[in-house]
Amino acid sequence: MPTRKNREAAIFIYRRDKFLVFHRVSDGFWNVCAGQVEDGESYADGAARELLEETGLVAPLTDLTKAQPYEVDERFQHLYAPGEYIVVVESFATEAPSGWEPTLNHEHDEYRWCSLGDALELLHWPEVKDGLRVLAARLAAA
Repeated sequence: MPTRKNREAAIFIYRRDKFLVFHRVSDGFWNVCAGQVEDGESYADGAARELLEETGLVAPLTDLTKAQPYEVDERFQHLYAPGEYIVVVESFATEAPSGWEPTLNHEHDEYRWCSLGDALELLHWPEVKDGLRVLAARLAAA
């Protein structure tokens, strides 16, 4: 029985010129706040839920209108419904309130506020790096 959905949300949390990244317990990779969008949820609703679950933050989200598909590695295709091996990630961003720090859930054991360069070095997934570049460019243009 499939356990994974083929819709995900990535949430980029920033404060001034710093970006928040999280160390994932399950695979040891650094990522942003992210997770599956459940059946019946919009991407925005899934992003808001994941933000709350993974960090404790309730904040307005900006849709980065950056849909990114990726193909599920063959080693993990058994976790998905047959033929559902392309996952689409929609990206969102939110500015963290001054002084706020995340409350980590069981998915993460560490977090860091990083410069753009440091965040890009730490992040594992190319789609997440691309999303971070989009956000950084928008912030620089604002």
